[in-house]
Amino acid sequence: MALATESTVDPMVPVPTTIVDRWDETDDTFSLSLAPPPGYGFEPGQFNMLYAFGVGEVAISVSGDPASHGRLVHTVRGVGSVTKRLRDLVPGDVIGVRGPFGNAWPVTAAEGGDLVVVAGGIGLAPLRPAILHALAHRDRYDRVVLLYGTRTPRDLLYADLLSEWRGRFDMEVLVTVDNASQEWRGSVGVVTKLIGRAPFDPKAATVLVCGPEVMMRFCGRELRRRGVPTDRIWLSMERNMQCAIGVCGHCQFGPVFVCRDGPVFRYDDLEDLLEIREV
Repeated sequence: MALATESTVDPMVPVPTTIVDRWDETDDTFSLSLAPPPGYGFEPGQFNMLYAFGVGEVAISVSGDPASHGRLVHTVRGVGSVTKRLRDLVPGDVIGVRGPFGNAWPVTAAEGGDLVVVAGGIGLAPLRPAILHALAHRDRYDRVVLLYGTRTPRDLLYADLLSEWRGRFDMEVLVTVDNASQEWRGSVGVVTKLIGRAPFDPKAATVLVCGPEVMMRFCGRELRRRGVPTDRIWLSMERNMQCAIGVCGHCQFGPVFVCRDGPVFRYDDLEDLLEIREV
């Protein structure tokens, strides 16, 4: 497991960290900007454990710019007791941070070819650092392509940033929604439908995928049909992580522990497991 700079000696001890800013992304999703712990650094794809004092902690991927060392950003969906408590906090409040944990997206290995990012819903948050890294080093990649799907236009994450990216001449952005409103003028349908018409060379592309497991399973199948080698498809499997160091066993997925061995995995290492119900 490749870790960035550790923020504590004991990985089980959270570091008190101040919330600098907080803003809503969608109706149920928000972002927190934190003052990073001393010496903190992370790689795209890694996650932290965020601790709401008196409630508990939750694993959340870092979703900010890996080159911005003075700002630690997480995008969170308020769906459980911990995340709902985090949603109610304001600038000046203090939370605990453990991390960073896990391995990273293979952004260096992808250099020299096309980088394709496929995101579903809030799955864009763990992928945003990889996109920001690629755009900051644009000369190292051929095409940079983002395929993004959500349930409705109201669920679009980072709407302003998506508009900015769509306006670039060195990046291709395709967006679709499952259910369109009257005002929506874009594509309608699941994100897998974008794979067949996306502009990239399947033999020279590295593909990063994050979203619900069912979406990643079908994306893997569609990418294989497009001709992408299975060893060039990467998934982020953020599920049930509670300790972050492979002790509690909650995140076990077949023979692997997501927090210890991931959360980023090569598709061909998980392909058979993804086809088994309730693993």
